Amino acid sequence: MSESQLIEYKESWRDEYLKWICGFANAQGGTLYIGKRDDGSVCGVSDSKKLMEDIPNKVRDALGLIVDVDLLNENGLNVIKIAVEENPYPVNYKGEYHYRTGSTKQLLQGSALTNFLLRKTGKNWDSVPLENVSVDDLDKESFDIFNREAIRSGRMSKDDLKLSNRDLLEKLNLLDGSMLKRAAVLLFHRNPEKWITGSFVKIGFFENNADLRYQDEVHGSLMIQADRVIDLLYTKYLTAEISYDNITRIEHYPFPKDAIREAIFNALIHQDFSVGVPVQISVYKDKLYISNDCVFPANWTADTLMQKHRSLPHNPDIANTFFRAGFIESWGRGVEKICRLCKEYGIEEPEYTVHPNDIMMLFKANEPVNNDLLGKLPSKLPSKLPSKLPSNLEITYKAICEDNHASNKELADKTNQSERTIRNHAAKLKALNYIKRVGSDKTGYWEILK
Repeated sequence: MSESQLIEYKESWRDEYLKWICGFANAQGGTLYIGKRDDGSVCGVSDSKKLMEDIPNKVRDALGLIVDVDLLNENGLNVIKIAVEENPYPVNYKGEYHYRTGSTKQLLQGSALTNFLLRKTGKNWDSVPLENVSVDDLDKESFDIFNREAIRSGRMSKDDLKLSNRDLLEKLNLLDGSMLKRAAVLLFHRNPEKWITGSFVKIGFFENNADLRYQDEVHGSLMIQADRVIDLLYTKYLTAEISYDNITRIEHYPFPKDAIREAIFNALIHQDFSVGVPVQISVYKDKLYISNDCVFPANWTADTLMQKHRSLPHNPDIANTFFRAGFIESWGRGVEKICRLCKEYGIEEPEYTVHPNDIMMLFKANEPVNNDLLGKLPSKLPSKLPSKLPSNLEITYKAICEDNHASNKELADKTNQSERTIRNHAAKLKALNYIKRVGSDKTGYWEILK
């Protein structure tokens, strides 16, 4: 058995391994074996009798913990097993707080330590009360935005929205006694940066990774940011392909607006505001990045996000208010919704990059049509396509018209594209009623509708 979140091997005992026991106690608990190599093979300990007496006393004196210490015999060699339970209160070793994550021990510092101590004491960062700010200091426009969206979503009744601002905040659990929580100030104050540095959204358009063409910052309450960031992106930063259906103008943007909205709202509610770095959106001609600092649950990875998972918002009070306003879904379905919207739109699912203290989402637009490839397709394909078909789907559409029984692999080889791109394009063409699938995926064919 290899090392893991709950298992650590050491060949011999050193007092510094009290840090590992501290890390287990602060995380999910675990077991430390003395007398085993990193690969789990047994090397044994020669002074097991003395260690059986010393280790429990050292753990108690240094950490204030009582642990189970057992002597095992494996392959004729003595191995000491130290079983550590998760402790409900923070445990420190000489003033340092250690934490077990994956198969490593981490020294908690800065915002990670602050969030850890808050969690262990039953609080979240956004639930901490703030002094020198009152309900009367909050912003009317921010409350108006919330009321408008809450009525639209149907997640609060009209009677609830007739309450005074103080009573509404009480109903949203944004008060700690008579004091406003950090979440209330972030959500409804016109200038939350007076208390919380970096609580805004920064947007930039890049020609490449080195050349920034122009940028904007969206300040104000989170209600205002949620209301304005999407409009700014789709009016200034993203360019739509224009086509016409008779006299109706059709705009096709590179990314589905609902997916981008969901991603930005997720970034705002999961943002680690204690770091002082804003949510950042980097826009290119063919891609878009959304990044935010965050604190991930132990052992979560990008794969965890792509699977069904529990809803564990870093800022639950902010998340609850966004949910009541209809901005987000609950139950951890945000990523699933984003991926579905992208697939229906005919683009690839976003890529997630998870770092220790931040997360980045990458949306990729479909590649522009390669005119050289268009010229290489068989001449018997349709020479004139309906004007409203987005140009980046032309090559796939022509290939399907040429052989509507071709497999995705055959279409990919013919058009010099990936099979994933073919599947996305086919889904989009189907949604636009250009093609229709007849029969199964394996033995069926595409019926050409236009």
